[in-house]
Amino acid sequence: MRRFRSLTFACTLVLFACLARAQQIDLLVSGSTLFAPKYNNSSLAYPPPAQKGGVYPGFSIEYIRKDHLGFNAEMMFRDHKTLYNGYQEYRPYFYDVNAVFAPRLGLKTQGDFMAGFGAETLLFYNTFGTCNYSNCLVNVNSTHFMLHLGGGVRYYVWREFFIRPEVHYYRVINNSQFNSDNIFRAGASIGYTFRR
Repeated sequence: MRRFRSLTFACTLVLFACLARAQQIDLLVSGSTLFAPKYNNSSLAYPPPAQKGGVYPGFSIEYIRKDHLGFNAEMMFRDHKTLYNGYQEYRPYFYDVNAVFAPRLGLKTQGDFMAGFGAETLLFYNTFGTCNYSNCLVNVNSTHFMLHLGGGVRYYVWREFFIRPEVHYYRVINNSQFNSDNIFRAGASIGYTFRR
């Protein structure tokens, strides 16, 4: 999975380098947190937990044409491992690609509205290891396809530097490890715009 992410990131950078003569390329770093509904059925002794909380740093790259249409690629991950149902450590990763509509809203403001798809990877850490004669398995991952909707409003604070409060919705298909397939992410990004 790490090779796939590295290859995807490298291909994205090459693609954006080819499009450098275009209207606008943005580089962003972000911080956010997750919100999800709680499990409200008391029939299970160990109900699946809600996927919420934590600090999720991330980064993204965005390409916008003159007609305010474009696309972006982004990745977020939880900054520290957390406990699944109080006993097993895990860390989630989110990555997606989106179509973007970015209209000008004012002299220093611009909207960023996006829709796309991606995946969530849950990396579960096994502190005891599962050993056989050739190797020891110390982590297991589970990857799920997801749909993404998001939006934010950027404000240019100084020259080409901007901040962007944002909200995202993820529909994680068959998110069986958690109680809901619906996840919301709220946070803010800081970015820089490279213009032609």
